[in-house]
Amino acid sequence: MSGAGTESDPWVLKTPPGTSEYTMHRDIRADTEVIVCTVGKTVLLYDARCIDDLRTMLVKHGDWIELGSSDEQKPAKDGTVEAWGRSTDNPIGGWYGLKKGFRGRFGMYVPPLMEELGLAEVEHQPRNNRMRAI
Repeated sequence: MSGAGTESDPWVLKTPPGTSEYTMHRDIRADTEVIVCTVGKTVLLYDARCIDDLRTMLVKHGDWIELGSSDEQKPAKDGTVEAWGRSTDNPIGGWYGLKKGFRGRFGMYVPPLMEELGLAEVEHQPRNNRMRAI
């Protein structure tokens, strides 16, 4: 494992295509456990419940599911991890991304963390990657 997932020892991850490196760590913000994702100078926040909730969805789905990935301002492709991460039908009833304007890209940044934690398998092709529970 690349780190302990703390601010001083974050997980060092790569996007599914392997083209960009970023870090993630757990933290508490406004009494909410969050995953802090740092991509260059950009900081994104995801509700930490996304890890268990995404794992549960993947197990229930039972097969590969396309990641999808889009900014908050663009619609997510139906049937993707990205669409699930912002759907009113997910366990929190909406966006796992917490930072207004930067709530998207769930399908890009969370799946590699799931793989790092040993909870999922993620494809690493140039495009159209998928994931599944392991």
